[in-house]
Amino acid sequence: MPNEMTGGATTSPPNADQINPFSEQVDRILEGAIDLHCHSGPSVMPRNINHIEQMHDAASNGLRAVLVKDHYYSATPITQLLNEHYHHLKVRMFSGVPLNNTTGGLNIYAVDHGIALGAKLVWMPTFSAANHIGHGEKKNFPKTSMTLMDPDPMTVLKDDGSLVDEVLPILDKIAEADIILSGGHLGINEIFPLFEEAKKRGVKRLLCNHPTFLIGASLEDIGQLARMGAYVEHSICMFIPEAFKFYEPETLDELIKAAGVEMTILGSDLGQEGNCWPTKGFRNVICMCLDLGYSDAEIKTMIGGNPARLLGLDPL
Repeated sequence: MPNEMTGGATTSPPNADQINPFSEQVDRILEGAIDLHCHSGPSVMPRNINHIEQMHDAASNGLRAVLVKDHYYSATPITQLLNEHYHHLKVRMFSGVPLNNTTGGLNIYAVDHGIALGAKLVWMPTFSAANHIGHGEKKNFPKTSMTLMDPDPMTVLKDDGSLVDEVLPILDKIAEADIILSGGHLGINEIFPLFEEAKKRGVKRLLCNHPTFLIGASLEDIGQLARMGAYVEHSICMFIPEAFKFYEPETLDELIKAAGVEMTILGSDLGQEGNCWPTKGFRNVICMCLDLGYSDAEIKTMIGGNPARLLGLDPL
């Protein structure tokens, strides 16, 4: 099993002018962090860490909570079981309901069942989203470990730009339960009308994941999302060298400033085979944010305070 502190990735000592990701300062900032975007397994996608390993590793690194995301199933029953049998670790595990083909698409029954089991989030279509599928070849996504049926592309918009009927009662269920609505991998042109209708129906917890990857959001769009009360989450894996790394630190700085620290969340989006473990990703991005000039308190807000508010957890 990979070493819990290195997350299975080979590391070299930091240069003299670099911040040590295992310093006491980074430990203090990481304490109480919440990962809203953890891709632990089992999964049909190749994973380098399972749910139990992730819970132990999160506890050993001082995290407060982890939300498990799988594109093909809701891990809520698993996280409930983990919370029951590993409560001594002091890490709370959560999950949500992904509205992809494997859960019946825009399936209100899946949402109703997930809420009854304790789901904290509903993702609009991700891997089944027409927007995702349209970008698939260009983005060179990781593939499943085995061959699956081709997805049936999904959108939440009719041809006239209004929302499809199936999504409306789902928004009502989310509002009633007061849980998080994520735009999933819908395009920004779908997310804005979705969020506007969700707010009208009483949804208070809105989340846009990796807005510049797949979603197609500009800096202006990110600012608008924040002004309408949506938290904007950026994937740590897209900025650090021990993962996919699509963007430079300066881009992260621009993205944070577009929404403001108070509406920005940094989630790992890690767990894929070949990448570092999620907690190592957090340590790396903390160092990056310190180098960009963000204060300890600002970083703790983005990795702990804002996720806690979105989840409805009491502040530390």
